[in-house]
Amino acid sequence: MSTEAAVAEAISRIPDPEIPVISIADLGILRDVEVDEDAQVLVATITPTYSGCPAMEAITDRIRWEAEVHGYRAEVRTRLSPAWTTDWMTEEGRAALQRFGIAPPGPVPEGAGRGPVLLQLQRHVVSCPHCGSDDTTEIAHFGSTACKALRRCNACGEPFDEFKAI
Repeated sequence: MSTEAAVAEAISRIPDPEIPVISIADLGILRDVEVDEDAQVLVATITPTYSGCPAMEAITDRIRWEAEVHGYRAEVRTRLSPAWTTDWMTEEGRAALQRFGIAPPGPVPEGAGRGPVLLQLQRHVVSCPHCGSDDTTEIAHFGSTACKALRRCNACGEPFDEFKAI
């Protein structure tokens, strides 16, 4: 593997500081990595899960560190548009969340983030990542981070986080 490919691979494997079982690539916040071999510069473009995400500084520092380890200077760019969506998460990332006991997000609701909020009278069903039951209850709309809700399984009694679809 070339040095260029090795540094790009190392950047893609950086774990999310808040949910370390998922990489920044599998989370979908790593948008692009460009390597200029001649100038020994790496340019990484990231999109935060939301504009005030406190993990972005740690992610930026880790990208710079990985680049330096491989002999590159890093420039980290933050792109806010288009806004990050859970639809950018990979299937591998969703599976990692599930294995870790976090219910992965479902698809983003049609029309979300555009115009008036559509009121739908249907039950939001989230399966328990521990036992698979659909009989779960939201305990708190915000869990350990702003992008997660705290839920409890009524079948097995276990609490768990739900990664909210955005």
